[in-house]
Amino acid sequence: MVSNSQVRELALAFPEAYEQEHWDEPSFRVRKRIFAVLHGGDRRAVLKLPIDYQEFLIEAEPQIYSARRFKNQGWTHVCLRAVRKDHFRKQLEIAWREVAPKRAIREWEQRARST
Repeated sequence: MVSNSQVRELALAFPEAYEQEHWDEPSFRVRKRIFAVLHGGDRRAVLKLPIDYQEFLIEAEPQIYSARRFKNQGWTHVCLRAVRKDHFRKQLEIAWREVAPKRAIREWEQRARST
């Protein structure tokens, strides 16, 4: 289970990530490109994932992952009540990598290697 505050903390830990409102919900972005949206009242997040990976997750764990509107663009719903924090963090990183500039990704990888 992942709390709304944990979503925010995890998303903002990535280089150049910032929070901005999107349709009355907090979204997390890099250079104006959204990689995650938090729907706190519904206890779900929506992540921008590669479409083939989205399909894999939905098939493997349909109780956690689903796709609705904009599924053809990789937008994947994640049930925050059902997902483990370490799994969510991994999916969030993949979403961030979808929109982050190469320089920020290199910075993130260097930081990870030094810890």
